[in-house]
Amino acid sequence: MAPEPEHRAGVVALLGRPNVGKSTLMNELVGEKLAIVTPKPQTTRSRLLGIATLPNAQLVLIDTPGWQAGTQPLHDALNRLAEQAARGCDVAAVLTDLRSGWGEVEAALAAGARSGGAPVIAVGTQRDRAPAAPPAWPPPAEAGFAAVLTLSARTGEGLAEFTAACAERLPVSPALYTADELSDRPLRFLAAELVREAAFGELAQELPYALAVEVVEFDEKRADLVRVRADLLVERISQKKIVVGAGGAMIKRIGIRARREIEMLLGTKVHLDLFVKHEPGWAKRPNRLKSLGYY
Repeated sequence: MAPEPEHRAGVVALLGRPNVGKSTLMNELVGEKLAIVTPKPQTTRSRLLGIATLPNAQLVLIDTPGWQAGTQPLHDALNRLAEQAARGCDVAAVLTDLRSGWGEVEAALAAGARSGGAPVIAVGTQRDRAPAAPPAWPPPAEAGFAAVLTLSARTGEGLAEFTAACAERLPVSPALYTADELSDRPLRFLAAELVREAAFGELAQELPYALAVEVVEFDEKRADLVRVRADLLVERISQKKIVVGAGGAMIKRIGIRARREIEMLLGTKVHLDLFVKHEPGWAKRPNRLKSLGYY
């Protein structure tokens, strides 16, 4: 009888530009919606860890913010999170949308991961929607990738190959988390992210980037009901009026949408109270960004 393969476990950093599918991939591998997903850039604002436990390996996945070109403190904070993940991982997966191909940003992220000693896997996403001859793909072979592959998190194509490529390059190790653990983030943080996702879905294109969510109460005293109170932070009074909406219609729609997602996450009824708070300059103050979990 062949011996059982050695168990492997370690950190896999998911790196790339905004909207290349990092959050969707992590959610699919974990089997639970942990990271919010919208078609708008700058959706992921913090390091989010998801745990995929396989028969002979455990992938500790880090969903990182998409690389930001701006110079504001929020952009700097998001880029630092991606850089830290790239330097501190066991395997770096640099994702790029096959419809746009490999470019300078992806090459820089791969180089940063290599500087920390991690093997780099080049991953082309949106395989099911890619043209027959994707532009700028595959990346240059001389860059020395541990593997080059394509996948579609939406259809599941290529996911088994991706997990195998990551697992075989992780260190031999027992599981780092128990099999029932899905993330290292507290539920109140995940609830705040789901409220922000609902706001992204309901509001106009330009407003969500000036909005943050802070859960100020998360009461689990009752077994059949969780009470959540959250503030939606905006920088200008005019934005507050938009988020509240005429007669409170917009904030009500956001609440209905968010409550449904939080109930799915928690598996119980949720009483959700949302308030819009005017907080000028929240995105420009490093200490405030840290308190919101963006560091």
